[in-house]
Amino acid sequence: MSSFLAAARSATEALRGLFPATPLQRNDHLSARYGAEIWLKREDLTPVRSYKLRGAFTAMQRVRATDPSQGHFVCASAGNHAQGMAYACRHFGVRGTIFMPVTTPQQKIDKTRMFGGESVEIRLVGDYFDRTLAAAQGFCGEAGARFLSPFDDEDVIQGQASVAVEILDQLPVAPDLVILPVGGGGLAAGVTGVFAESAPTTEFRFVEPLGGASLAAAAAAGEPVTLKRVNSFVDGAAVARIGERPFARLKGIAAKDIIAAPEDRICITMLEMLNVEGIVLEPAGALSVDALPELAGVIRGRTVVCVTSGGNFDFERLPEVRERAQRYAGLKKYFILRMPQRPGALREFLAMLGPDDDIARFEYLKKSARNFGSVLIGIETKAAANFADFTRKMEDAAFAYRDITDDEALAEFLV
Repeated sequence: MSSFLAAARSATEALRGLFPATPLQRNDHLSARYGAEIWLKREDLTPVRSYKLRGAFTAMQRVRATDPSQGHFVCASAGNHAQGMAYACRHFGVRGTIFMPVTTPQQKIDKTRMFGGESVEIRLVGDYFDRTLAAAQGFCGEAGARFLSPFDDEDVIQGQASVAVEILDQLPVAPDLVILPVGGGGLAAGVTGVFAESAPTTEFRFVEPLGGASLAAAAAAGEPVTLKRVNSFVDGAAVARIGERPFARLKGIAAKDIIAAPEDRICITMLEMLNVEGIVLEPAGALSVDALPELAGVIRGRTVVCVTSGGNFDFERLPEVRERAQRYAGLKKYFILRMPQRPGALREFLAMLGPDDDIARFEYLKKSARNFGSVLIGIETKAAANFADFTRKMEDAAFAYRDITDDEALAEFLV
């Protein structure tokens, strides 16, 4: 057994003193849809509802084994890594200082404090993560504390590798394909490392958010690169630069095996898993399942494992998720309409709506001329094809309009 595989198995055994192996569940709904044996590795069911606890615990345990005097750990995180470290700090009875951006939702702050109790101190620094990270690392030097990286650390990678050890122990034979979410790369590096030695014929697909495709960028360049812009919606995986150590392990993967998941499509997957299966997934946690439609021709008749990496979803975001899902599915559109200022014009417009169309928003923006006014209108329907009939009716009636559904700047400002 290699040193990496041995370390991963050792980490797995140590974790059993903290929580049992997370379930590996066959999903009947997805298996029937794709004609495959689809299993979900439920990392959303750890004590902190994400796999991040594995790496944080493993790294902390090993630091203390080599340096028992180290009783102070620091991290910068606005989400799952913070909660995992807080939980581990309370378990080991050590001090933790967690730096979070000032803009972190109160719900995440409260959960981190709940998991850490009196063992952790939370410091809110910076509007953006890079300033938060700089403050955390600067504090480490001053306080003599140990910085705990969320993914760019060999012990963290080995801790995340325990996911693979459990999968192989839970299935009678190795799966044909494993679908992994990717952010900083720690989970992907750890899982592929174990399979490379224990089940080398297993294939992988790596899924990252379209607005944070740091693995694809690194694969194209041959080294980690920093993305100029990141869409933060998939907050558990929206990383501007994949970790150096994880990428060193992932460097040989083929570009065709990397899938970019559109943020709005992920919302459809989240809602389906919630409404059909009763499974609560955060955006990053839904990445592996979201890739299944793109892999339908590849997975038929095969055994597939999707790692659902986290379920820390704030239900206050549910309206936004529903909105994004409807727009991506073509069931909701926004228009700026040039409405004639004459009697009967509104009645004439309403008559254009079909029986399955519903007005979700109607707002006069301004009166642009004596005889016309600009109206923002949002319409929901039951079938995307209905919009073709609706816009045809507007054109036939000479109603001037502009579809702003996919105009990010306008939609963000007006909607």
